[in-house]
Amino acid sequence: MQCFRAFRRVSTLVLLLVVLPACAGVRASDFDWATALAVHHEGFVFDGHNDLPWAIRSDYGGDPTAIDLREPQPQLHTDLPRLRKGGVGAQFWSAYIPADSATPVADFREQIELIHAMCAAYPQDLAFCDTADQVEAAIAEGRIASLIGVEGGHAIGNSLQTLRGLRGLGVRYLTLTHSDTLDWADAATDAPRHDGLTDFGEQVVRTCNELGILVDISHVSPATMADALRVSRAPVIASHSSAFAIAAHPRNVPDDMLRAVAANGGVVMVNFFSGFLEPEAAGLSLTMFDEYRRLRAEHPDDEGFRSAFAAYQAEHPMPRGTIGTLVDHIDHIVKVAGLAHVGLGSDYDGVSLLPEGLEDVSTYPAITAELLRRGYAKAEIHAILGGNALRVLRQAEVMAARMNAAPAR
Repeated sequence: MQCFRAFRRVSTLVLLLVVLPACAGVRASDFDWATALAVHHEGFVFDGHNDLPWAIRSDYGGDPTAIDLREPQPQLHTDLPRLRKGGVGAQFWSAYIPADSATPVADFREQIELIHAMCAAYPQDLAFCDTADQVEAAIAEGRIASLIGVEGGHAIGNSLQTLRGLRGLGVRYLTLTHSDTLDWADAATDAPRHDGLTDFGEQVVRTCNELGILVDISHVSPATMADALRVSRAPVIASHSSAFAIAAHPRNVPDDMLRAVAANGGVVMVNFFSGFLEPEAAGLSLTMFDEYRRLRAEHPDDEGFRSAFAAYQAEHPMPRGTIGTLVDHIDHIVKVAGLAHVGLGSDYDGVSLLPEGLEDVSTYPAITAELLRRGYAKAEIHAILGGNALRVLRQAEVMAARMNAAPAR
């Protein structure tokens, strides 16, 4: 992998030296693929959500050494060579456990330990990071900065003490809900019970701010989004959500909340799942979470459930959409919230259908090419790919330090 990294650096340098000077003053519509690669690799992708840890738990017994991620793994969306090809400099790995787990706190801890083990298994390629400074240092070293995001507030077991413990394990964001409404927060894909957050839910948000844990509003209802944005003193993220105005699925963010995210200083990281991107597919996937719950109840064993859910998906095909479909969402968020408030949250290895041309983690440069074609400047593209995400991570740290500072005497 040392040789691979050296080759990538040399190749990118050649592109930068040869292609970029020739591009000065050239219209975006004239940019070619080599130029797109040069622009792409001069920046870095900071992706908000990748479910490889869940795939390792489900298919490889929770052992990150059961497969060699340094080699191509075509059965997955993710491996190290393709991450390199995709220009991924930083990745939030998702610690995910289904909402119906009987022992969610313990199961989430296992997933967090799995992510740490994954980083330890590939130290030349992955660097576990806990701060924005560490992310920048890892990228400078040529390693992929690896951070932990917990997907679902059921991880804390209705306990602020457990939430504080998650921060001690290196967690840097908490998705307030997953698919199901909790005792303290309404989910986007379940019946509401609280009209947003309860008083305890607001305490969760404040505690996240104090700990430097980013509050993640993916998966939550618009009322929960509004409450979280009202309460949070630090920028929030939507780690893997798209624009409701483009694809009307409750997993997406409506325009009034996009404007609220902008006012808060946060970032919406566009999800790559076709069912949340492509307008027709969004309509077809409206019942997906209900079917998930029904089939899970009918098939308590994981293998039987996966087979049944795969059969359901095969019987209900959806249009995939294209790279252009995804960039339509970026365009819309830029228009409504502003360029500083959009990023990428792919959901690779957590989704079953992806747009044409975005089949795995190697394909991020195609997004850069489409952004160039639409007239985005290099600096703007770098902000979308990763700069905006890094900014909110750092701002959450600044706010935590401020909230924990001793009062002046």
